[in-house]
Amino acid sequence: MFEKLLIANRGEIALRVIRACREMGIKSVAVHSTADADAMHVRLADESVCIGPAPSVDSYLSKAAVISACEITGAQAVHPGYGFLSENASFAQALQDHGITFVGPTAEHIRIMGDKITAKITAKELGIPVVPGSDGGVADYDAAIGVASAIGYPVIIKATAGGGGRGMKVAHNAGELETAFRTARSESKAAFGNDEVYIEKYLTTPRHIEIQVFGDGKGRAVHLGERDCSLQRRHQKVFEEAPGPVITPALRDRIGKVCADAVAKINYIGAGTIEFLYENGEFYFIEMNTRLQVEHPVTEAIFGVDLVREQIRVAAGLPLSFTQDELEINGHAVEVRINAEKLPNFTPSPGRVRMFHAPGGLGVRMDSALYSGYSIPPYYDSLIGKLIVHGRDRPEALARLRRALGELVVDGIETTVPLFHALLAEPDIQNGDYNIHWLEKWLEHQFGN
Repeated sequence: MFEKLLIANRGEIALRVIRACREMGIKSVAVHSTADADAMHVRLADESVCIGPAPSVDSYLSKAAVISACEITGAQAVHPGYGFLSENASFAQALQDHGITFVGPTAEHIRIMGDKITAKITAKELGIPVVPGSDGGVADYDAAIGVASAIGYPVIIKATAGGGGRGMKVAHNAGELETAFRTARSESKAAFGNDEVYIEKYLTTPRHIEIQVFGDGKGRAVHLGERDCSLQRRHQKVFEEAPGPVITPALRDRIGKVCADAVAKINYIGAGTIEFLYENGEFYFIEMNTRLQVEHPVTEAIFGVDLVREQIRVAAGLPLSFTQDELEINGHAVEVRINAEKLPNFTPSPGRVRMFHAPGGLGVRMDSALYSGYSIPPYYDSLIGKLIVHGRDRPEALARLRRALGELVVDGIETTVPLFHALLAEPDIQNGDYNIHWLEKWLEHQFGN
């Protein structure tokens, strides 16, 4: 097992990894920008290293700075968290070249799944169901017309190097295709330096269902059920739950086995999430995230496992600590992402937190790096906390969430907490009757947003 591990991240996920390290008897190293000198992850780690100025490109995204921090501190492994360098194949390879273990999959697997077209081709070869669409990048508008006509409208144009909803445009008919195609290419070029796009059938009322998989890198893998992440704004998840309200045990077993078998075939190591659109009883592959997900706590809650601990174990060469037969779902869990944003326009709201009080009690978990007096910097993602609740069933989990939200205090800044109070009052949310378009339609009706 590692003696010292460096966390190449910040905020609540850095704290999450530090806590796992402490329980495992591993020394932790925090890295931070100058803007994060007073951050909680810096305070709680065994050691800390400043790796650059506030802009993430000069600090958290600097591979050289992170590797230098490893060499200075003697860290044997790096946990990337999510975001930043977590799905950067060249970073994983650079660590390997320096004799440092990357707590995650191989650079090859990150590379394969990081390109949307290659990922789709690979998924299809592994027996994972995919959305009908182009076989690869669509070179020009004339080619786009041919693909769209073949699969039928509506279609969605996506950046091959995309993420976070950028470089994605929908065309409901031939009249909208040219503008959507050219806009998607332009956005993709600006955001990713790559204007290649592909086209898929646009499903009208799907849910976003993702399967948590875990491999040991030696041909053995398991799945840990699904999460329903359908409540999204501009392709950003805000509310996640497990198990999915509409997924039956038979469906879970079927798609879970497909996913576990697929990652086992390629000797995948560590945590991964295979994301699908689900409609009318069928699953359609979207992408695979080769990292820990923001919403991993809901899976931990219903299975009673520590996914970060497991990541570190398999990265150190140890076998999985559980088998598929030992994984049983217990109850229901929900996570809401709390952002420092002002409603109704979701504008960032950085600033000084005058008072922070986390909710508690049975079945309540608050993952946050906030503390009273902390100043939230304006340079990074607006996520400031994740409130996770677990109950014997879905109604109990929702009741617990309502109670916990009422206890939470974040004074001094604007947050998205009022959004969740409002959502919990909606019959569709109470009944689990929603899809990936529900939240944006609701926001438009409520605020014209």
